[in-house]
Amino acid sequence: MQNILIVDDDTHILQLVRIQLEKEGFHVSEAKDGTEALTILKKTACDLAIVDVMMPFMNGFQLTKEIRKQYDIPIILLTAKGQIEDKEEGFLAGTDDYLVKPFEPRELSFRIHALLRRYQQETDTHIIRLGHTEINLDSYEVKLGDKTLLLPLKEFELLALLATYPQHVFTRAQLIEKIWGMDYEGEERTVDVHIKRLRKRFSSQTAAFSIKTVRGVGYRLETAE
Repeated sequence: MQNILIVDDDTHILQLVRIQLEKEGFHVSEAKDGTEALTILKKTACDLAIVDVMMPFMNGFQLTKEIRKQYDIPIILLTAKGQIEDKEEGFLAGTDDYLVKPFEPRELSFRIHALLRRYQQETDTHIIRLGHTEINLDSYEVKLGDKTLLLPLKEFELLALLATYPQHVFTRAQLIEKIWGMDYEGEERTVDVHIKRLRKRFSSQTAAFSIKTVRGVGYRLETAE
């Protein structure tokens, strides 16, 4: 189930959008400001963000820039403003689409589906770049500069998952389910073994990323700023 993040300080808009998207089978996460939204993104893998421009503490343009720094997900800006200058600022901040209030929930839905399709097509041939490290999801290769590595399948899938959602904390149970499948009957310790192997492979070869242990929870991949 795809997860949509809605960020708006207007509870009416939150409710309106949530009802529409839940009817279509999406899971919805809600935030009333930018700070809350960034906290959610650290804990929850989201497939798309709907961001209101006029919010306290951090406006939608600022939040869009922050999301763009860390996550590769489509963003739709919502605003009561329709001036060309505001649209320009939104696209310069990194938004993918722009919808002026008031809007029809179904129009928002059309735009969401279009963006998700487009991003999925891009993901089908996606290369994740972490500094000079490239993770090719099509060829299952990892390139470190001029060197090409072919990792064991589970190691590659584990690295690719963590790299797709940098800074996101995955529990061992979540990693088992996503990489080994829900029918896996082995021990969660296998995750620790594979993480140890990945660290051994890359820690001496690149400073572009590192895999951190979150004590009592699981793991996250951190990128070098």
